[in-house]
Amino acid sequence: MQNEKGVKIVERFFEAIYDLKEKKVIRGKQTFTRRYGINSRNFWLLEKDKSRDILQLAWIATLVTDYGVSAEWILTGCGNMYTKEPEPASRVNKKTEK
Repeated sequence: MQNEKGVKIVERFFEAIYDLKEKKVIRGKQTFTRRYGINSRNFWLLEKDKSRDILQLAWIATLVTDYGVSAEWILTGCGNMYTKEPEPASRVNKKTEK
């Protein structure tokens, strides 16, 4: 079981996932879990019960490296959510096609 600080990190992790989905940077949770080889059952269980001790550091690293989520924000809650504003997936795909 997570302590209070761990639960807050999990809450911010999912807050970032929801924000990325809202901004259309990712299609959804299923797409995210498939793309990164995340066990979708564990992902869903953690989303439903944030006190479970199953958050993987690699999941956080993915948000930081691939989506510009601030490591400081996700771990401490301080600062901005993003180090750079993410672009919608459709705009990112068009840039890589050129």
